[in-house]
Amino acid sequence: MKNFDSISSQTKDFFQRVFEITRLIPEGRVTSYGSIAKALGTAKSSRMVGWAMNASHREKDIPAHRVVNRNGVLTGKMHFSPPEIMQERLEKEGIKVIDDKIVDFEKYYWDPQTELGNF
Repeated sequence: MKNFDSISSQTKDFFQRVFEITRLIPEGRVTSYGSIAKALGTAKSSRMVGWAMNASHREKDIPAHRVVNRNGVLTGKMHFSPPEIMQERLEKEGIKVIDDKIVDFEKYYWDPQTELGNF
C-alpha cells in the first residue's frame, strides 16, 4: 500500500473509524479484523481493516497489537518493528501466545459489535 498521505479521503475516513474502535479494545483483550469490519457495517472489508492496522503505526495510542485474525493468529506481526513486539505486548497484558497464536483465544476475544453496537 502507498503511504498514508497518498490514499483517498474516503479510505482515510474508514481508517479513522477503525482506529476509533481499536482504541476501545480493553487491555488484556483482543479482537479480529473481521469483527471490526462487521462493527463498522462493512463485513467484507476485513482486509481493509488490516491495511488500517498497518497504517496505524503513524497514529498515536492505537493498540494494533490487540487485533489478530479470526483464529487468534498474529498475522500482523510483520508490521511491528521488530515483529516480536506484537507478542511481547500481548504477553505483557496477560495473554499467552504460542507459535504466533493466542492460547484460549475465545477467553480473550472482545466483540466490538456486542460491546458497542454498530459503530
